[in-house]
Amino acid sequence: MVLSAAKPLLLLCRRAIWLFWGSLAVLCAFQAVAKKLPQVEAASAATTSLAPVQARAYSEVLKLRPAAARNFLKDAAPTATGTLLVQDCLDITELLVSQDASRYAATVAAQDRRLAILEKSAEVGALREYARAEIRLHQAAAQVVFGHEVQGAWSLRQSYQQMQQVVRRYPQYLPARKTLGMMQFFIGSLPESYRWFLKLLGLPGSVEAGLHNLRLAATQPNDFQLEARLILALLEETYYKQPEAALTLIETLHRQQPDNLLLSYLLISQQKKQHHTEAALTAYRTRPTGSAYLPLPYLHHMAADLLLYQGQYAASVRANQAFLAEYQGQHYRKDAYFKLYLAAWLSGDAIDAEQYRRRIGAGGRTVLEEDTYAQRFFEDKQPLHKLLTRARLQIDGGYYREALTTLSGFRATSATSLRDRLEEPYRLARAWHLLGRPDSARLFYARTIALAGNAPYYFAPQSALQLGYLYQLEGQKNTAKVYFQKALSYPKHEYKNSTDTKAKLALKELE
Repeated sequence: MVLSAAKPLLLLCRRAIWLFWGSLAVLCAFQAVAKKLPQVEAASAATTSLAPVQARAYSEVLKLRPAAARNFLKDAAPTATGTLLVQDCLDITELLVSQDASRYAATVAAQDRRLAILEKSAEVGALREYARAEIRLHQAAAQVVFGHEVQGAWSLRQSYQQMQQVVRRYPQYLPARKTLGMMQFFIGSLPESYRWFLKLLGLPGSVEAGLHNLRLAATQPNDFQLEARLILALLEETYYKQPEAALTLIETLHRQQPDNLLLSYLLISQQKKQHHTEAALTAYRTRPTGSAYLPLPYLHHMAADLLLYQGQYAASVRANQAFLAEYQGQHYRKDAYFKLYLAAWLSGDAIDAEQYRRRIGAGGRTVLEEDTYAQRFFEDKQPLHKLLTRARLQIDGGYYREALTTLSGFRATSATSLRDRLEEPYRLARAWHLLGRPDSARLFYARTIALAGNAPYYFAPQSALQLGYLYQLEGQKNTAKVYFQKALSYPKHEYKNSTDTKAKLALKELE
């Protein structure tokens, strides 16, 4: 039974990986560090808040400064609930950010010890019950990321059910609603083919219930309100096309805490997602650095993408080489070598390009869609079109008019592959769409769909999804539904999981 559950639960954790840390840390690591500095309250028999020294340690975890956090914890009661929770947040953050497999066994063993102490603890109250469920969720994250999917599935089930019990017993304790709401949302957004089995396991996800609980935690004062606000904003940005709110929140927090590396990461990530290349690079170059901070190699990988968008190929190569030299994990390795290939190929270095292409297939995992896309490129052996590739990178970087100029040089011939014939109108549609020209965008999205048939490329499914969004924005609900359903109908393509999730959630909004 657990083996059967592993696939949907693994997909659940993978989706969280993609959303919060781009594979360097899963949702649980984000939970570990995205905590608001708790309000100081006196300890009592029924503990609901962190003690002052625990709160100060938490603020250092938030900034990704592990040594400073440990210094504060030296003065905390070692077996107190708050101390155990902060210690676990620190350990899981270090493990999942570093992706160091040699630390896995010790981290999970320490989690087991903390859970055993909490089980026997004389403390009562919401914080103790919440900490037990949170630590179990951290353990599920560690197990899934390091390839122990069956154990991770079981730990996630335990955490979900424990958090449900916390909400039932302490309905006014908002931090539990935050975590439960997040899990409910992710489970509820999974494909129907997975959800029936999750319900059988006692994991009845619901997008509506999840959003309700998250909004309660995000809009009312509580120790972890900031985390709830961030999670809600990121969900709305990713799945509901509301980018401004997430970026505004993160920019405000970053101005208030310029020494916070986590907020710098989030700022770079959001600027990159919204095609603000110059702003993202500025945030990368001005991020806090030094030995006090936890190394975050993924920042170099993001910078490599940004430099690739600008055509700074040598600088992009150096950034990705720095990422690969520092990073100990398996995610994003294929994507990094694919981007190294692109930089070498576009700069005319055929020898290095071929070496990087071969490295795509030599290591790393295909858990994330970016790595899957890179592996598919390696196996397909169909050469990319340089002009279309340049246009894609220009669009990703926010250089839309430059992309239109690049695309004007494309000429299809009898030898042009179907993939290239589909990519050209799709790139035109994206450029016009992002320039605020919906009529032109609709024309080229529709052309992409008409040409594609059931071709196994993402251009047509993405075109259908974007047409759905355009018609939804214009209030044409029935037409929007047709296109969202069309997006779901394509059986296989590189970004099927994320495309299907977005289309499904959009359809729920239209009910």
